[in-house]
Amino acid sequence: MVSKTDDIPASVPSCSPVDLPREGETANGKDTSETALKDPCACGHRGDTAVMNGDAGHDQAEEADSKQDGNADADPAEDANEQEVIVIQDTGFTVKIQAPGTEPFDLQVSPQEMVQEIHQVLMDREDTCHRTCFSLQLDGNVLDNFAELKSIEGLQEGSLLKVVEEPYTVREARIHVRHIRDLLKSLDPSDAYNGVDCNSLSFLSVFTDGDLGDTGNRKKKGNELEQIDCTPPEHILPGSKERPVVPLQPQNKDWKPMQCLKVLTMSGWNPPPGNRKMHGDLMYLYIVTVEDRHISITASTRGFYLNQSTTYVFNPKPANPSFLSHSLVELLSQISAAFKKNFTALQKKRVQRHPFERIATPFQVYSWTAPQIDHAMDCVRAEDAYTSRLGYEEHIPGQTRDWNEELQTTRELSRKNLPERLLRERAIFKVQSDFAAAATRGAMAVIDGNVMAINPGEETRMQMFIWNNIFFSLGFDVRDHYRELGGDAAAHAAPTNDLNGVRAYSAVDVEGLYTLGTVVVDYRGYRVTAQSIIPGILEREQEQSVIYGSIDFGKTVVSHPKYLELLEKTSRPLKVQHHAVLNEKDTAVELCSSVECKGIIGNDGRHYILDLLRTFPPDLNYLPVEGEELAPESQKLGFPRQHRHRLACLRQELIEAFVEHRYLLFMKMAALQLMQQKANKDKTAALHDTSPADAESESKPQALDVSEKVPDGTPTSPTSSESTLTPDDLEATTVSENSAPENQEAPAELKSEVPTANTNGTHEPSAAERQNGGCDSLLEDPKSREVVLNACKAVGSISNTSFDIRFNPDIFSPGVRFPEDSTEDIQKQKQLLKDAAAFLVSCQVPSFVKDCLDHSSLPMDGATMTEGLHQRGINMRYLGAVLEFVDNMPAKAQLEHIYRIGISELITRCAKHIFKTYLQGVELSALSAAVSHFLNCLLSSYPDAMAHLPADELVSRRKSRKRRNRVPGGGDNTAWASLTPGELWKNITSEAQSYYHFNLQCESVDQAVEKYGLQKITLLREISIKTGIQILIKEYNFDSRHKPAFTEEDILNIFPVVKHVNPKASDAFHFFQSGQAKVQQGFLKEGCELINEALNLFNNVYGAMHVEICACLRLLARLNYIMGDHPEALSNQQKAVLMSERVLGIEHPNTIQEYMHLALYCFANGQLSTALKLLYRARYLMLVVCGEDHPEMALLDSNIGLVLHGVMEYDLSLRFLENALTINSKYHGPRSLKVALSHHLVARVYESKAEFRSALQHEKEGYTIYKNQVGEAHEKTKESSEYLKYLTQQAVALQRTMNEIYKNGSNASIMPLKFTAPSMASVLEQLNIINGIIFIPLSQKDLENLKAEVQRRQLMQDSGKIEEPQGGQLELDDKLPVDD
Repeated sequence: MVSKTDDIPASVPSCSPVDLPREGETANGKDTSETALKDPCACGHRGDTAVMNGDAGHDQAEEADSKQDGNADADPAEDANEQEVIVIQDTGFTVKIQAPGTEPFDLQVSPQEMVQEIHQVLMDREDTCHRTCFSLQLDGNVLDNFAELKSIEGLQEGSLLKVVEEPYTVREARIHVRHIRDLLKSLDPSDAYNGVDCNSLSFLSVFTDGDLGDTGNRKKKGNELEQIDCTPPEHILPGSKERPVVPLQPQNKDWKPMQCLKVLTMSGWNPPPGNRKMHGDLMYLYIVTVEDRHISITASTRGFYLNQSTTYVFNPKPANPSFLSHSLVELLSQISAAFKKNFTALQKKRVQRHPFERIATPFQVYSWTAPQIDHAMDCVRAEDAYTSRLGYEEHIPGQTRDWNEELQTTRELSRKNLPERLLRERAIFKVQSDFAAAATRGAMAVIDGNVMAINPGEETRMQMFIWNNIFFSLGFDVRDHYRELGGDAAAHAAPTNDLNGVRAYSAVDVEGLYTLGTVVVDYRGYRVTAQSIIPGILEREQEQSVIYGSIDFGKTVVSHPKYLELLEKTSRPLKVQHHAVLNEKDTAVELCSSVECKGIIGNDGRHYILDLLRTFPPDLNYLPVEGEELAPESQKLGFPRQHRHRLACLRQELIEAFVEHRYLLFMKMAALQLMQQKANKDKTAALHDTSPADAESESKPQALDVSEKVPDGTPTSPTSSESTLTPDDLEATTVSENSAPENQEAPAELKSEVPTANTNGTHEPSAAERQNGGCDSLLEDPKSREVVLNACKAVGSISNTSFDIRFNPDIFSPGVRFPEDSTEDIQKQKQLLKDAAAFLVSCQVPSFVKDCLDHSSLPMDGATMTEGLHQRGINMRYLGAVLEFVDNMPAKAQLEHIYRIGISELITRCAKHIFKTYLQGVELSALSAAVSHFLNCLLSSYPDAMAHLPADELVSRRKSRKRRNRVPGGGDNTAWASLTPGELWKNITSEAQSYYHFNLQCESVDQAVEKYGLQKITLLREISIKTGIQILIKEYNFDSRHKPAFTEEDILNIFPVVKHVNPKASDAFHFFQSGQAKVQQGFLKEGCELINEALNLFNNVYGAMHVEICACLRLLARLNYIMGDHPEALSNQQKAVLMSERVLGIEHPNTIQEYMHLALYCFANGQLSTALKLLYRARYLMLVVCGEDHPEMALLDSNIGLVLHGVMEYDLSLRFLENALTINSKYHGPRSLKVALSHHLVARVYESKAEFRSALQHEKEGYTIYKNQVGEAHEKTKESSEYLKYLTQQAVALQRTMNEIYKNGSNASIMPLKFTAPSMASVLEQLNIINGIIFIPLSQKDLENLKAEVQRRQLMQDSGKIEEPQGGQLELDDKLPVDD
């Protein structure tokens, strides 16, 4: 499974990271396929390098030291990489820092850091945070801000750096005021609620009462059991129907604002007049203190002082005393006692918060609920709003950023070795996240009407805009460009297709080929595409500039040798076939992309490609073509279906999976034929032909394995089980290049093909070289050449000598014509497309459902389900088909959660489609009324939801009638008000029918809830997230039939929904994967080192916050835990939870799982009450997100039940454990080992309550399951039988005692009975078992046996004999009944 680093030629560092997530997924069972390394969809984030190096850089400095020793027994290839890694983290050293008025203190720094990063640290430290305008001096020499520390002469361990105050400039004074304002607002969550500056929410500290202690050794409240109040709130108990909204955002006591100032704002006297400028005045501030003192302050070059101006009289002379101070904080502390006290307290609190609670995320995350926040006066916010409207940014030299230049230059950075690649990836990621943020701001400005169009004469939908060097266009069909493809529907789909193309090409990362920065923003019902601008494109007509491709969908086509050469390099990883099309003069033109893909050479001489909307081939299931028959698998499911537009194409993941699947077929056929040949050879007994035959006999059995283990009947009818085999599984059975030396003499005919098994999925380039290397030897033997030829033909390979499948994206494009001589090839391509479409419905959909059935994929909400489908290459337009497939499964009851999530996703997606056009007709002043009316129609049981037309606050009643007709934008802007619930639901069902071809049987929200078991709060969450609505956090009464649930006051905001490219950290990713693989093979320590290394590299590229770092921390915590380092596990998992809350959202399914892991580690650290709070939080979130009826809820409830059992809350514990038992029986079947374990846990609680009869009953059930499933001899069956004996003895003893009491009354001699409160250790052991964690006995002999066992299983697994165990990533020992 490991993509070993040596497969990667140095020159192609990121061979094609797009394929990587799939590899991780195949190998790691549940954990990664769900969460780890996926494209973090559109959930926005921005990495702030300065902060990253400031805060986090220092957190990691200590970790770095511990990793110096590297990895002693890694294989050679990894060693090579280790060497490179060590270059990056030269050991850190300590310097002393002396700031005015403070004691000198020590600071740990690393030689790679810039001086500027020390500045950042000082601006964040409690005692120096109020300084911004200073220089650092070493022996009287000022250090250059942008110099790396290692380049500074004389700077070494123990050097003293002095902080020297510098004179202010206007810019520095502004920065100072801005920084002070940030410090004053540092605990204020309003930026997170408003979705600005990459702030987002985190609530973990509310449940852990602050930090979980440095080592987890905080005063252990847990051990004195009396103190714990374990009763959860009513709505968390099993069976509760109440789903409150308010607990989603518990009140954080730190957020009660500590007021330091009433007002801090720019004075109306700005800017200083000329004569004052010459006295050094830079600007004036107006301040009202808490004591209500109104003061005017001058910012001058020497610092800040009081002047004598008042609101109406300008007197810039210094007051007496003037309190001249270099920092505004020092000045205010002298003037206002309240400021001094509160500011100090505020900074103490700020510094105590976990850094992950305050570091900016790389992309913006929006919250769909928020409390009512007071809108306070804020000069900086006001100024930002003003400058951003002009589209320039103050803090950057040259004001506007040339986005295109930045995006392309970062791509051109060198990438020869690891440090260079890290630098390059970090630059790419930083620019990309800045660009996404700027594009989002611009798109909102465009829709809100703050930007002037470049073609203001045209009607609104045709307009285009430029703002901050970004080009914006609206998703409408301008000038009938898409008329033949589906008009506006096509124009709406094209930007996302284009973005997918940009993702794919930038992931292949070919030197010399450039794509545009692209961001797609959906806001207020409009889709806006934001693109960086090719230099010079605005000065010329498009016709002149396009030198490759077509601007009219193939009527006229041109080509260019340089483009062909560049695109040829992408054709293999993207599976695009080089083909010819006819132009208007009927001459053939060579292309290596779809015709719409245009090549333009910019004024900067770079080769750009744009309009990549058809990078991937068309999806024939949704593209009915006259006279073409689809494969029977598609037809019997009712395909082809009519779709809104003709741009439906297959996903890249599907293409990859299809090619992998074909590759298996190819291997199978070649192996079978070679077997037959060999059999014939043996018959003729040609023994003198020894040498090849010997070699052959050595590896032929292996080849046979491959063919036997693929399920029968594959070539003709692909079955679902077969799609679970991937080339990774073949590694063990084929002749691998890295395997033992005796395999090197494998027969030529196998050698040429087989090694590609290691590489085909991921590292195309090396595969190609190897194949071509092998081909020569192949052609020497005509028989094997024929074998390969037949196999190639059978699987549709474009080459006759090796396996190579590519698609021609222009097939079935209207208006594209092909030359006569390629007719046969075009037929082959058409067949390939039909096969791929059939593969999607006959293989991928069943395999998705199968994964859900065996719980290796556990979607909890719409987003995780979408992700699961996308990972298998299934587009969301197939949602209806997937639901029908689930509906017709015999095991439908075990898929009820999937069906329910699917239906709610389908309903909310249909509602989103309708909402989009609904909003386009609403003018800004009626927005909140319109949104609340829509939500009422969608979710409220109130039958006649009436819209409140905004009583126009500003117009007297008499005039209003006339004015109504003159609204700009024409027409009746109140059409939205006539929507009724009945009409909306009718539209939703017809949308479900026409778009998803699914028959929804409900005419109102209450019918939907009743029929499909949905929850209104879940529907509200899904629709809000999909459309960007933010609502007031309060309890909504959806079911009242007397008044609507929402009023316009409940709609707080509407956010953009943003899609963008997610650049990957490829090296870090390889380390992460190697680490996972090591862990799976049982080499925990090596795995741990690799993953630590990956964490370092991720931090290097992404900054401190990122989804992938989150996955890394989770795995590290799990490893720490297994290796017995509980405090470290706790600390890493705490970071993972915080990061997941910040980057994915406070109630994202991944966050819920992180909470569960953290609770386990808290329990292991003896923090019982915290563990319970965390579990209750997870349960509440899960109830909101997907309701109680979900297989994951069983795990959660078992955890809660066990912890409660541990603190002797038996009755409560039973409620949770019995609920878990019910859910497990439903989703895993009554005979599953999970259910046996559930019975056992319930029995233990009954035993503690001395209710032996019930205990016996449950344990017997468990025993029966064990006996039937694993046999009498299995240790679990024996354990259960022992426990049964013990329970029987106890029951008998109790009965005796009772009889004794009845017989002899009060003077009976009573035997003392053992009522055992469970020991913490036994509870922890059960917790580990249910969470899929098995501890490994670490004696040397055991380890050897274990490794042998793991390798044996690996071999069996790869050859397809056993399914991968489901459960955590680290299940190394499935003799325990954890998996079923």
